[in-house]
Parts: sequence; structure tokens; C-alpha cells
Amino acid sequence: MQVTITSRHEDVPEGLRARAEAVMTRLAKLTHRPIRGQVEFGLQHQRATAVLRIHAAQNAVFVASADAPDHRTALDRAAAKLRRQVDKRPATPRRAGGGKEP
Repeated sequence: MQVTITSRHEDVPEGLRARAEAVMTRLAKLTHRPIRGQVEFGLQHQRATAVLRIHAAQNAVFVASADAPDHRTALDRAAAKLRRQVDKRPATPRRAGGGKEP
């Protein structure tokens, strides 16, 4: 899975970039055929924000955002929200035809 990390209004430190990549890799393992991951850091009203997106097979898109006093905390909060979304969706897609067996 390809992970893109961007920032608005400032540069992302290398340690935060590595942590974001590790978090996205860990979350991608829980989704069905992940395609692309995006992490966007920003500042809004003196608060750090993090937006996480995972695009997976069958047009499944998981999006979570959070804000906090610092980017690391915002990343962790958004990751927890995204984890809840991924856990609610089944790991494998359902078969067409109602699951009837021959």
C-alpha cells in the first residue's frame, strides 16, 4: 500500500512522518485489500489536526480526523477513530447471491 503524508501550513518532522507511516501500515493490515493511504496534518485555530484516509477494495473508504494540542496526539486520536470504523466493517466482502451454498 502506498502512503502519502502531507502537511498544511508547516513541515512534518521526520519522527512524526515515520510514526504516521507505521500507524497507517498497521491499520491497512486490518482492511480488505488496501490500495492507498493518506495522512494530512494541519493547523486550525492554534490546534494541530490529523486526517487519515484509507482507500480499499470495492470502493471502501475509511476517513477519520481529530485535533489536539500537538500532531502526535491528533494522529493517535484519528487512528483510534479509523480503527473503530475498520472493525465495524467485515474483513472479507460478502458473496453475491445471498451466500447460498450448492
